Amino acid sequence: MISQNDIDVILSGRSTVLDTQGAKIGSAGQVYLDDQTGEPSWVTVKTGLFGTSESFVPLQNASLAGDDVSVAYTKDQVKDAPRIEADGNLSPEEEDRLYRHYGLTNPSGQGTADNTAGTTAGTTTGMTGTGRTDRSEARGTVGRDTSGPTTDDAMTRSEEQLHVGKERREVGKARLRKYVVTENVTKTVPVQHEEVRVTREPITDANRGDALDGPAISEEEHEVVLHEERVVVDKEAVAVERVRLDTETVTEQQEVSDTVRKEQIEILDDTTNNPGTKNKR
Repeated sequence: MISQNDIDVILSGRSTVLDTQGAKIGSAGQVYLDDQTGEPSWVTVKTGLFGTSESFVPLQNASLAGDDVSVAYTKDQVKDAPRIEADGNLSPEEEDRLYRHYGLTNPSGQGTADNTAGTTAGTTTGMTGTGRTDRSEARGTVGRDTSGPTTDDAMTRSEEQLHVGKERREVGKARLRKYVVTENVTKTVPVQHEEVRVTREPITDANRGDALDGPAISEEEHEVVLHEERVVVDKEAVAVERVRLDTETVTEQQEVSDTVRKEQIEILDDTTNNPGTKNKR
């Protein structure tokens, strides 16, 4: 059972909300008190990317273990809850919508989980966006909030901050594939061949003996073997290089823009002659 003593733990910024199976739903955001009993009634859970969404979860039958709040609902139930801005008091209509979603009976007795939204006296008092509960009953009434219950002597101004993160995801694959192509290669190779050439030389004292050797008149034949070179083609596979895939990281700048809300506080001075004058801060 969650009590007022547990509020500071839930609002410490370390508290996580778990579902019935112990799965994490999100981080705890704000705590809403019932203005009849002063007991915690609802807790908001920050879900979505960077915790940009908040869902209301009843604290009925919830328990606190360390910094974790275990609620009696599934993660899907919480994420499908009606979208209600966690920026002030819950209206009776908003409470009834939440009670119907979780199948609960409105403890005020003026609305049930099955009927349409009605007027309830048991609306809950909330907190500002900083996550501070209304603890004025413990300290005594100092100021008065004209829009609802009494509060302390100050108003908290909050604003949204844009938090941008990065995630690593797979965008594609690259692979090496080896295949065979055929191309023509032309090379010029010098080749030699022999041709017949007739050489005539006169009779001289040096060759006279060879010339007159044999009969004076006869028939003779001489032959010579001719040679030539032919091109011989041979092929062999030769390793020429190694190819591999590698990756490199390239950094580029990307701009991210979104809208954020912030609260502004204005002073309404009713003591001047012009009560409509507003001073903004």
